Amino acid sequence: MNKSKKVSSHTLKNTEQQAIQLGFISLQQGQPLVAEKHFKKVLEFNPNQVDALNLMGIINAQTKNFEGAITYITQAIDVNPKNASSYYNRGLALQELGKIEEALLDFKKALSLNPKYTNAFNSAGNAYLDMKEIVSAIASYKYAIALDPRYADAWNNLGNAYSYGKNLEEALICYEKAVSIYPDFADAWVNSASAWYELKEIEKAVHNYQKAVKMRADIPYLLGDYLHAKLQGCDWSNLSQATLQLQEQISRQLPVTEPFVTLGLLDDPGLHRRVAQIYVNTRFPKSDILGPLAGYEKSAKIRIGYYSADFRNHATSYLVAEMLEKHDKDNFEVYTFNLHPGQPDDTTARIVSAVTQMIDLSGKSDKSAAQLSRALKIDIAVDLGGHTADSRTGIFAARCAPIQVSYLGFPGTLGAPYYDYVLADRNVIPLDQSAYYTEQFAHLPHCYQVNDSKRKISDRIFSRSECRLPPQAFVFCCFNNGYKILPPTFDGWMRILHAVEGSVLWLLDHNDLGTRNLKKEAQARGIDPGRLIFAPRMQLTDHLARHRLADLFIDTLPYNAHTTASDALWAGLPVLTCMGKSFAARVAGSLLMAMDLPELITHTQADFEAKAIAYAKNPGALQRVKAKLIGNLATSPLFNAELFTLHLEQAYRVMYSRQQAGLPAEHFAVET
Repeated sequence: MNKSKKVSSHTLKNTEQQAIQLGFISLQQGQPLVAEKHFKKVLEFNPNQVDALNLMGIINAQTKNFEGAITYITQAIDVNPKNASSYYNRGLALQELGKIEEALLDFKKALSLNPKYTNAFNSAGNAYLDMKEIVSAIASYKYAIALDPRYADAWNNLGNAYSYGKNLEEALICYEKAVSIYPDFADAWVNSASAWYELKEIEKAVHNYQKAVKMRADIPYLLGDYLHAKLQGCDWSNLSQATLQLQEQISRQLPVTEPFVTLGLLDDPGLHRRVAQIYVNTRFPKSDILGPLAGYEKSAKIRIGYYSADFRNHATSYLVAEMLEKHDKDNFEVYTFNLHPGQPDDTTARIVSAVTQMIDLSGKSDKSAAQLSRALKIDIAVDLGGHTADSRTGIFAARCAPIQVSYLGFPGTLGAPYYDYVLADRNVIPLDQSAYYTEQFAHLPHCYQVNDSKRKISDRIFSRSECRLPPQAFVFCCFNNGYKILPPTFDGWMRILHAVEGSVLWLLDHNDLGTRNLKKEAQARGIDPGRLIFAPRMQLTDHLARHRLADLFIDTLPYNAHTTASDALWAGLPVLTCMGKSFAARVAGSLLMAMDLPELITHTQADFEAKAIAYAKNPGALQRVKAKLIGNLATSPLFNAELFTLHLEQAYRVMYSRQQAGLPAEHFAVET
């Protein structure tokens, strides 16, 4: 009888090492599936082979199977609990799954085993930053940099921590250090551009975005950010081509632009929904990290939470301040949740005195913020920011309240399944547009936009010469942001100036680049650039007062004047608008309907221009409109915060009643 040949342990060991080596080479060559076959072969013979387990974990992480990665690496840790790299790699996988606290524990364990593990310090900083523990994040990044002063990634991340804390000058120093070490570090160029944009240094922002685009145009949302910065600087070079490129990539479901950018670029509510859904799916998918939330037992008071990064001197707070004061405190508990660090000011103090409690969430992770909201039993969570700067959509993705509402800050759908309602009116969102929204409509009876009837207008009397305006000229004005001024709008404005001899256009001086470009564009259209007058920024009360020097506010499309329109109306200045299809393109029309001024609403560019010219040439007709506007200020629902709040509370009661009855959200309208 033949006996089977025994394989020596030495031979098995050699075979095992060869397979691991082959797998490692395949992994380095970008062939994870080939590498996986080699490692699985090793594990068939030796299920506890630590290197194979760790490398299988890395392969699973590279192929986005993070649960699988954790399983393999945990097995490796069970075999060898002294391997710092295992804890580090498992922490990375946990971080990808949003399990930030668990990830941080692994990074700390890796550092306890290897106190000079620079990557672990960097990743711990990222975890702290996700948890909004900025001081700890900064310390971790600095430890990594102390160990390796040329660690470009840590410098970039340190800049992100400073940026979150609004220490933008310090952030820029870090980004500059990162790109000095690694000049092709596209992410650092993007972050630097964002910081310059926030500092209103638009030319520098555009320059750095452009550098990043040349290096890596596929960075998510980069093309949209770059285009938006150019538009804020009124740089329309290659705009048609860039717009087509954006539309093509959106059609392929690529994360090419943030939703806010498309509001000002294209009057297409269907496209706005697609962009919002891509954004939510990639950045803020629905999270079950806290489990489901059915609701709370009915209580004597409905608890409302308003979430915003702008509870300070900011357009959002200027609008909502009186509404917060007018809430019926006998039937509602009102909380404000401050989402971002910043210095409190007089507006913050006014809001604090108006509500049950203002709670600072700037140092809490999205998960912790949602947990706190649940602990407070917030019935209705109102997102005042939506997809705008410094908002915290992740809190809503974790379901911070049984009823979640989008309101005011973002004029369009948020594209997320976890927002139940959008507060609107029939003018900004007609019922036939329901296909473009993931939320149900809660229609208020007049205008969706709340206003503050206590807003002060300075007693200061401006002269035209003081504002560099001609003494006798007809003054058209528009104080909208630069990104809202697109070529078709500007073309129309120049035709109006051409038709009204001696007239001027009074604009806000947002940035040097925008001012230079608009003058150049006027010249190219045959209009003396001197007929464009640029107003410097000033205190809001004085800014409102200087509106009296203008004759007619002429609007932009597809992103109308919103707060700037209500500013003008409050100051007694007529606003002429052209109404489009999307929410952002219909706001000024909604304001004018609430003021009973439908004669100032047009629906085509030709009618808009004709009416602007007619008012300029018929002072009597314009004076009658202005007198009607001023006469309506005291009686219009637009500036009646008490009436608005009454209707808003009726909307909240409908939402609450349906939720308490176990009914899903559905469209409804509050009647007068």
